[in-house]
Amino acid sequence: MPAAKTPSAEIAWHALAPEQCLLQLASQAGGLSDDEAGARLTTHGPNRLPTPRKHGPIRRFLLQFHNVLLYVMLVAGVIAALLGHWVDSAVIAAAVLINAIIGFLQEGKAESALDSIRSLLTTRATVIRDGQRREIDATELVPGDVVALSSGDKVPADLRLLHLHGLRTDEAALTGESLPVEKALEAVETDAPLGDRFGMAYSGTLVVQGQALGLVVSTGANTELGRINSLLANVTALSTPLLRQMDGFGRWLALAILGLVGVTFVLGTFWRGNDAADMFLMAIALTAAAIPEGLPAIMTVMLALGVQRMAKRQAIVRRLPAVETLGSVTVICTDKTGTLTRNEMTVQRVIGKQHVYDVGGTGYLPDGEIFKGETVVAPLQQPFLREIARAGLLCNDARWFDDRGNWSVEGDPTEGALLVLASKCGLDAHGEHRVAPRTHAIPFESEHRFMATLHQDGAHSRIYVKGAPERILEMCSREWHDEGPAPLDQDYWRRMAIDTASRGLRVLAIADKVLEWPQSTLAFADIDDGGFVLLGLVGIIDPPREEAIAAVAECHAAGVKVKMITGDHADTARAIGARLGIGVGKPALTGAEIALMDDARLRETVMAVDVFARASPEHKLRLVQAMQACGQIVAMTGDGVNDAPALKRADVGVAMGHKGTEAAKEAADVVLADDNFATISNAVREGRAIYDNLQKSILFMLPTNGGQALIVIAAILFQLALPLTPVQVLWINMVTSCTLSLALAAEPAESGIMVRRPRPPESSILSGFFVWRVVMVSLLMMIGGLSLFLWELERGTSLESARTMAVNVIVVGEMFYLVSSRYLFASVLNRDGLFGNRWVLICIAVCAVLQLLFTYAAPMQNLFGSAALTASEWLRVAAAGLLVLVGAELEKWIIRRFGLHRDARPAQA
Repeated sequence: MPAAKTPSAEIAWHALAPEQCLLQLASQAGGLSDDEAGARLTTHGPNRLPTPRKHGPIRRFLLQFHNVLLYVMLVAGVIAALLGHWVDSAVIAAAVLINAIIGFLQEGKAESALDSIRSLLTTRATVIRDGQRREIDATELVPGDVVALSSGDKVPADLRLLHLHGLRTDEAALTGESLPVEKALEAVETDAPLGDRFGMAYSGTLVVQGQALGLVVSTGANTELGRINSLLANVTALSTPLLRQMDGFGRWLALAILGLVGVTFVLGTFWRGNDAADMFLMAIALTAAAIPEGLPAIMTVMLALGVQRMAKRQAIVRRLPAVETLGSVTVICTDKTGTLTRNEMTVQRVIGKQHVYDVGGTGYLPDGEIFKGETVVAPLQQPFLREIARAGLLCNDARWFDDRGNWSVEGDPTEGALLVLASKCGLDAHGEHRVAPRTHAIPFESEHRFMATLHQDGAHSRIYVKGAPERILEMCSREWHDEGPAPLDQDYWRRMAIDTASRGLRVLAIADKVLEWPQSTLAFADIDDGGFVLLGLVGIIDPPREEAIAAVAECHAAGVKVKMITGDHADTARAIGARLGIGVGKPALTGAEIALMDDARLRETVMAVDVFARASPEHKLRLVQAMQACGQIVAMTGDGVNDAPALKRADVGVAMGHKGTEAAKEAADVVLADDNFATISNAVREGRAIYDNLQKSILFMLPTNGGQALIVIAAILFQLALPLTPVQVLWINMVTSCTLSLALAAEPAESGIMVRRPRPPESSILSGFFVWRVVMVSLLMMIGGLSLFLWELERGTSLESARTMAVNVIVVGEMFYLVSSRYLFASVLNRDGLFGNRWVLICIAVCAVLQLLFTYAAPMQNLFGSAALTASEWLRVAAAGLLVLVGAELEKWIIRRFGLHRDARPAQA
């Protein structure tokens, strides 16, 4: 046998007739010989996806420490150790280690996604070689092999179909198409989208119905599955906005602290003439005061708490920073089937010549009223409705059943919808089958586009047919009227079919014919003879989820654009989008149109279009990249292997838990346990709340460190007695900053959080406005602590007591500021503001106990140089600390009064 003429990966096999494909691959209907197959296996290699090289676990773990903020924290830990404060040093080391471990555990996401794609390849295949059928390992398949397929098989390689009988395949994992695809042998255009290549069966897809023989045209990395695998391997995952912001913040903070310490050391040594060794110790104390060593721990704890809260809302987070990133998204790209819709086909319209009915209810639940206009009707009292529902019930191969309250369909979803309609019409399936048992059937095949069943209906035999309207109309000469059959009005039915399809509904026509004499078999001649009576049309749709409609509206109100990217046809996508409020009044963009655009043109177009249809994996990836190039933070949902590259590239990849492939789940950052778009909206709300709380924690921690640093700087520059010793500084940092900040992690979302615009992607975690607030509160803490310290020394108070009072002023000031920090702009001087978060009260109580120990416990006095205070001294401490609360609340009132910040709101909850 001659060798194949051309490498199989370079040919558009779907555009060639089966005979041309056999000729091109030098094969025949009886398959290859064993010798030829062996030679080709040597040339093409085994039918498996390539395995990439991976980093070893040690290198992956060490790379987790490559982070500026962690460098700062490690410096803080070393400084704490140099000062002999081993507990604080251990806390810092633990925070750094926790961050590294979390990053290490999340690292191998892309490799796992590739492994999941490889697992989709079937392990066995039925092949014809030397004219004989045999079962072989699928890795041994080569281009030119002839493979037999039957219902339930997983397609082992990319095949050009040679012969078929009723073949339908589930290609949702590759194309996103919500319904099984009916296969045909005819060639299609070279540039036909993947979902329209009806003469092909692709590796990794599933045979739902029928049998076929197919010619292997591509194996391993040359298959469509292999192409996606290569695409995924070459996609670079982006850092999250939070990590980018924290990285920038860490760099800024490290430079600011080093600059501040350096300037203070130079001024103290050369201007004030202090001893260089003493100034070096002071510089270490200042560094310890300025570094917020609790920040990584706070961020980790806050994100972990967010993971727990989101899990309760059915969103399982695989990558910790994705919790916050969801709150910063500006665009959500979502699949249609099962996410925005129920993935349960539903009859919504029944059309006769004299009657048009709308059917209520959604999905497979047997609930729903039937309307004629605005009036609810009793179905069993409507002869036409009863007859067409009976026909749909009997001409049917699906099974509809109740699985402990969860209604499901086994078989074709469209046929399942007809069973549900019959139930809503009050028909008993078992009873109808007893009255009119089926004796024979012609199964649905794409060539003839109908299904027919023969029933013994009393003394007569009756044929029911259902299928494409244009095909059923060809069989019919009459139509149903309540008074009896009447001549067929072709124009009316074509008009109604077009109108129903324009609403995004899939249209089926149903007809019947009573035979003049009983018969037990059904042949195509019985169909071709015509004489059928058209009962009517049914409009079927995968309906939008009610909660998804509300969630889309909520996202729009929050300034988040929602874009639908689907493998379905443009008309269906537009109609569903309109029901959901997506792309209303806008055109849809198809995959073929995307393919004709260069990257610059796509960037210009992508933000103006909200519905994308017939999209391939490359199209989805290009769309995500185009949106990101426009400065958008993109969340991408998906469930199929075809979605994995775009899921990995998106800022947040969201996979479906129920119908999602393992490849999609592994490539994603978040998995939705309920496959529901509304869960994404809830996750956006949670993400925004987490970012708010993180920002509040930073705004709480930095003034604490800033106040201490300013006190130390003032003492150095003005040659004052040091109000805080290095060990007291570390006490404040460890006990108050870390402890009190944790209370804000449990802060509930503020009201109005989902009516804000998304924060600009390029914004800093600390804007210029918030820098002002940090400086202002730091000054208030310095003024309160230093003023009371100096005043007490003037009054003759001992240095130990004055220092103890200074420490307590800062701590009490932090307690007051913690309460104020609950709301960024609203007043906390109300019942909810003061008592609405019990964790704030608990943390304040714990901190108060620790400060009493610091002040009165003899071991603490010996360790920290503290002294007992009198009641009057405590009153002065409280008054000085209260200055922070008064100043912070006054600033927020001015902001609200004059509208000085875009996110300032009149009320928070």
